[in-house]
Amino acid sequence: MTKTIQCISPVDGRVYAERPALSMVDAEAMAARARAAQPGWAALPLAERIARVKAGVEKLNEMKPQLVEELAWQMGRPTRFGGEFGGVNERTAYMAEIAEAALAPMVVENSDRFERRIAREPVGVVFVLAPWNYPYLTAINTILPALIAGNSVVLKHASQTLLVGERLAEAFHAGGVPADVFQNVFLDHATTEALIGARAFNFINFTGSVAGGAAMERAAAGTFTSLGLELGGKDPGYVMDDADLDAAVDSLMDGAMYNAGQCCCGIERIYVHESLYGAFVEKAVAWVKALKLGNPFEATSTIGPMANKRFAHVVRDQIAEAIAEGATPLIDPALFPEDDGGAYLAPQILVGVNHEMRVMREESFGPVVGIMPVKNDEEAIAVMNDSPYGLTASLWTRNTERAAAIGARIETGTVYMNRCDYLDPALCWTGCKDTGRGGSLSVLGYYSVTRPKSYHLKKVTK
Repeated sequence: MTKTIQCISPVDGRVYAERPALSMVDAEAMAARARAAQPGWAALPLAERIARVKAGVEKLNEMKPQLVEELAWQMGRPTRFGGEFGGVNERTAYMAEIAEAALAPMVVENSDRFERRIAREPVGVVFVLAPWNYPYLTAINTILPALIAGNSVVLKHASQTLLVGERLAEAFHAGGVPADVFQNVFLDHATTEALIGARAFNFINFTGSVAGGAAMERAAAGTFTSLGLELGGKDPGYVMDDADLDAAVDSLMDGAMYNAGQCCCGIERIYVHESLYGAFVEKAVAWVKALKLGNPFEATSTIGPMANKRFAHVVRDQIAEAIAEGATPLIDPALFPEDDGGAYLAPQILVGVNHEMRVMREESFGPVVGIMPVKNDEEAIAVMNDSPYGLTASLWTRNTERAAAIGARIETGTVYMNRCDYLDPALCWTGCKDTGRGGSLSVLGYYSVTRPKSYHLKKVTK
């Protein structure tokens, strides 16, 4: 019997979309087509590949009204925010701009006797397993450099955003990327793991849970297939005694609550110097109370449902446990129209928290944040590092040297000063500890989807 993959809409709980998963036979044929098509794509001039990829992104932009509506149905983001096109376009422009330099050979010698160089060659077939929270942005991070570098790409999107892969395929094909070079597929876990174990792919990029990343590593064990893993996060913010308080509250609370808190680099815990703690908490509470939880299609809604009621259940449990252990909730859920155990979840701020509580240690991925006072930088560094994760850290100060010195001691992939929750395409997107390994975007993003190849050409025989 063919397995069906479903997207249950968080807006109203109905089956919004469903697709049949590929059988193993069809999946193997798909992978074979991707491998057969790759050399022809790689043989095109780099400028031609760039032009076709950019044309595909332009086609995606033309679909914006449809895609924004579909995203609201699939994962609940309010339509007022307009999708993910700003980031998609920024990353496309930058990665296209640096492609020639990033992929250029490193010339060691070019004399009348020798030509010695290190070239970058496409790895072959790149497998992208994308998440639902930023379904276009996270996929684009690897798709762009992979295609531009000359690889074929197989995309498997999360079931919660079932239609996104289809739209990306539609756009790239319309832009001139051959159908077999970019394929969107629907696979169950068993077939996915079997393909990985059979060496169907040369590079795998997975964004998802720590457990999912471990499953990817087990499936790839012994195949020597390279893996890029962006997994969990528990990103901290630290407000120092010289911070711009209003700016810190506005940015950090937006970083905690935007997209119903479902951001890879969202702010999940905040540490405030004790001199500013009371004022920060007071302003943060006012900020959250101004949000409007509601149907994502209503223009006044600033926060929509979580993508699935089971995700909301995790956050409810963390909040309830923290309160039972002594934390104080500062937001009355009655201010927000929850749906009694469903996907619509009231945002929450917790104080009186500590690092014994799950809400301060385990990924929440929802609209809740714990706020703790700290006495000094040393205490702040200690609590920021007291986490199994390391994706980003947000530092608030007027002193750049102080931020850099603290940042050097934080176990994280990205250090921000006076901002958070943003990916700069010129910088490598990476993490450490249980957040994973590898990196996307920047020049280094091209290194993940290419391999070095050395040429030692002796022009003389003596």
